Amino acid sequence: MSRLYDTAEPSLVDEELLQKAVEEQGPQDQAGQIAKEEGIQYDEVCQLRLDYKNILKIDHLWQFTSLTKLQLDNNIIEKIEGLGCLTNLKWLDLSFNNIEEIEGLDSLVKLEDFSLYNNRISVIENMDTLLNLHVLSIGNNFLAQLENVIYLRKFKNLRTLNLAGNPICKEDRYKIFVAAYLPELVYLDFRLLDEQTREQAFGKYQYAIKEMRHNEAQERRAMDARQEQEDELQLHRDAFVELLNGPYLFDSMYADDAEAAKLAYLPGVSLLLETFAQCRDLENHHHEKLLEIAVATLERVAKNELEEDMPDDVRMDYFLVVRSRVKLRSVAPQQHFPQWHSAVS
Repeated sequence: MSRLYDTAEPSLVDEELLQKAVEEQGPQDQAGQIAKEEGIQYDEVCQLRLDYKNILKIDHLWQFTSLTKLQLDNNIIEKIEGLGCLTNLKWLDLSFNNIEEIEGLDSLVKLEDFSLYNNRISVIENMDTLLNLHVLSIGNNFLAQLENVIYLRKFKNLRTLNLAGNPICKEDRYKIFVAAYLPELVYLDFRLLDEQTREQAFGKYQYAIKEMRHNEAQERRAMDARQEQEDELQLHRDAFVELLNGPYLFDSMYADDAEAAKLAYLPGVSLLLETFAQCRDLENHHHEKLLEIAVATLERVAKNELEEDMPDDVRMDYFLVVRSRVKLRSVAPQQHFPQWHSAVS
């Protein structure tokens, strides 16, 4: 499953090792001689092989910012680290090492081909940012939970997956389980996933997959809603009107005012404050109802089911709302929809 320590002293990635590797792998003709004399710029190196170097720890790679291919296979590396600056990396080989945990990959967002073959990994995790991944080889490890494969559903570009040699491969349902939960996959363990396997997978797991897709859709909608709120809040921050679209300003004016609290004891003030809260709740309810009506009307617009006598300018307003993604809840109802305002009220 992993490499044993050689009798030779374990080595680190240092300046001497890097200089030697770059010179050996660079041009060997007159151009190579000129490069040595003028000094090799590490930030211009695109490919680097550091295999079979008995490397124990990854380090000193921060200058290789243009690197797209890195080979660190057949070493004795125990931890994935020191790769944060390699943001252009597309091909990474860490096979035949002693790695126990997937980590330290957050900045490698361009990675397409990744090999962790023959290590000591027991869980597929910490790869959320690798959304461009096309090929993943993680065979000959300690993966024992078949359900862990579901984690790979987020990688919509993943076409080739190697899991051969893991304990999960011994399960009878292994192949159809992977085919069911990773429908975009083309090759599994270097073999084409045939149509018969896909049909069996669909028949066995269709209801579980349907429920999972529903949950994923809900999660996406929730994430989109959170992102929309964050974008709106940032927009307000940039315009210096943060939190002014609600009662925050009014409440904050009296929050720490000890004298303001005394006003509540004056005759009639308590009733006014209560009435204010009720009015605010009614206003919020009004905007919610207005939003429901607007969304329903937009759906009718999309289906071309609006009344024929609806004015053209109103139709155009709705199409513009759809195209520009206007946030309907922030629209002043009396200004833009006077005929609805009276109906909803």
